[in-house]
Amino acid sequence: MADRQRRLLILANALWVFYWVHCCNLRVVAILDPIDFLALQSVRKSLDDLPGSNFFASWDFTSDPCNFAGVYCDADKVVTLNLGDPRAGSPGLTGRIDPAIGSLSSLAELTVVPGRVFGLFPQTLYQLKSLRFLAISRNYISGAIPANLGLLRGLRTLDLSYNQLTGSIPRSIGTLPELSNLILSHNKLSGSVPPFVSPSLTRLDLKHNGLTGSLGPTTLPPSLQYLSLSWNRLDGPLDRLLTRLDRLTYLDLSMNRFTGPIPGRIFGFPITSLQLQRNQFSGPVQPADQVTIPSVDLSYNRFSGRISPMLSTVQNLYLNNNQFIGEVPGNFVDRLLAASMQTLYLQHNFLTGIQINPTADIPISSSLCLQYNCMVPPVQTPCPLKAGKQKTRPTSQCNEWRG
Repeated sequence: MADRQRRLLILANALWVFYWVHCCNLRVVAILDPIDFLALQSVRKSLDDLPGSNFFASWDFTSDPCNFAGVYCDADKVVTLNLGDPRAGSPGLTGRIDPAIGSLSSLAELTVVPGRVFGLFPQTLYQLKSLRFLAISRNYISGAIPANLGLLRGLRTLDLSYNQLTGSIPRSIGTLPELSNLILSHNKLSGSVPPFVSPSLTRLDLKHNGLTGSLGPTTLPPSLQYLSLSWNRLDGPLDRLLTRLDRLTYLDLSMNRFTGPIPGRIFGFPITSLQLQRNQFSGPVQPADQVTIPSVDLSYNRFSGRISPMLSTVQNLYLNNNQFIGEVPGNFVDRLLAASMQTLYLQHNFLTGIQINPTADIPISSSLCLQYNCMVPPVQTPCPLKAGKQKTRPTSQCNEWRG
């Protein structure tokens, strides 16, 4: 088998010399490395254009592969391979990724555009020691993420989102020293979130999987700016971990089973969207200063105590379905009537009052919901259908929670 492959390599090289000497007026040109040439041939044989795509139209192996669509070379080696037309709306490719792709020894970037590429994740990618960028998203790749990807010590971006991947996230992925973007969302991954050591990790997106277990206080590095773990089954407290992540600009932990308090200083982070809804967080919510986060969703948890006036500066605030008590702070009403607050959902708590004139005109651009608290709502405003039809909480429940 080895002799046959060697003969094929020699033949391929000879064909290239013949072509450029006899068809190109004896120009001196770089000849693609024979191993890369054969690897591209294998890739082409295993993939096809979906109807409406003509990506492979330029892949004529009687011409220079370095001029193929999506192929970029440095001297005689392929350094970038972008499979599929990157233009929006392209129907993409179908077929499998041939393991021969692991022979492109100088490859630094590999992408596969959204399409219908299926089959197992190639086990040979660990051979691409120069790989920096790997993105195979929105296809139908299945099987486990190979643990040997941890051998790609220079890998900076790994995007395998929107596939059919199963199994756990290999702990070796967390040891990649230069990893800055890890996107594994919308798969069928299970198991726990491994510790990440890269000091340059800024984006971690693991949403819509089946991940379980808890996160230790040092599981994630303080370099994170974007963190989404929503729609998993993760649990345990996060206060010590969150305190360290003070560079976050986006945080979505919704639809999990996290417990315990949240640190007040999180509201001072440069976050544009804070989504903690549908967990089991508990305790008071106590920002240290006026909150400048545009959207804060703490709904469907077990938060308790009085509502902090520091939350009045939030544009869209969801505190519904918790255990808040007492009166709604007056500055909430002021900002609501001034249309500075667009959404204020307070339904399904144990609130006892709000200082608002029953004849007050709430701006059309603002939404207020107060029903199912320990008061008769002084103003009638439309609430979401899932808030139910009951206007007031039963007195027996309210007597237990009066503050």
